Amino acid sequence: MSKPSLVILAAGMGSRYGGLKQLDKFGPNGEAIIDYSLYDALKAGFGKIIFIIRESFKSEMEAAYAHKLDGKVDFHFVNQDISMVPTGVQIHPERTKPWGTAHAVWVARDFVREPFGVINADDFYGAESFQILADFLNGIPSGDISSYCTVGYYLRNTLSEHGTVNRGICDVDQNNYLMGVNERIKIRRFEDGIIRYNSESADPKPLHDNDFASMNMWGCVPNYFNVTDRHFKAFLEEKGMDPKSEYYIPTIIDYMIANKLANVKVLPSESTWFGVTYPEDKPAVMEAIQKLLEEGKYPSKLWP
Repeated sequence: MSKPSLVILAAGMGSRYGGLKQLDKFGPNGEAIIDYSLYDALKAGFGKIIFIIRESFKSEMEAAYAHKLDGKVDFHFVNQDISMVPTGVQIHPERTKPWGTAHAVWVARDFVREPFGVINADDFYGAESFQILADFLNGIPSGDISSYCTVGYYLRNTLSEHGTVNRGICDVDQNNYLMGVNERIKIRRFEDGIIRYNSESADPKPLHDNDFASMNMWGCVPNYFNVTDRHFKAFLEEKGMDPKSEYYIPTIIDYMIANKLANVKVLPSESTWFGVTYPEDKPAVMEAIQKLLEEGKYPSKLWP
């Protein structure tokens, strides 16, 4: 049985951050957040790593990660470009960037033949979450075309002490299967201890500490690409001439759920998520990583 693959979405340009987050240094020896994800993924048993990147920084990504993975795992660097679209569709001539996360996963289609996970390059997910994801993918029967998952983070473990956050809140049934992802904006904990979204409005709405937030950590079967071939083409036929249109993973997942093409299990994780969006986030991330090192969760030097 093939080991699962891991698709790392690393093509973002970091416009709000002011640079390439996927290469910025957060650990004591210059480790990026991806370094910790790779360490956890290899420990959990992933057998192939596919980096989705931009051609403009391919050489920097290869220099940063190829030597760390060489001899340990199969890996590929795959470019995401606006020219990569299904045949026969037209796109806006002034479009300047690709279509987002679902498009990024789709461009990995020639490199994946086994169940696979998906993560963001600039998010820290924690070792427990990688093991949960790997265990699910390893348990998918051969030929299964509908078993998917998302690792669900308790909302209380994804908040920021530095301001509001936006989160995709999972709507689940009684068996923890995903029914949809609801985007909630400007989430924070109020002085009365209750978490609310639309927090800057006159009527903020309550959320719960144990609500599941989807942090873009997905588990998929290869049939994902067959479905996306058709759905992405239909999406572009409708919105391809809109230079600002975006094609996100929840868009295709919601479509598959609605059309009974996917059963998406929400897998609870107690891991604390953290990530970087703005330069001001960096000190808190560095502090969180240092705390994990002091607790013995990671060696002081990941790559001897």
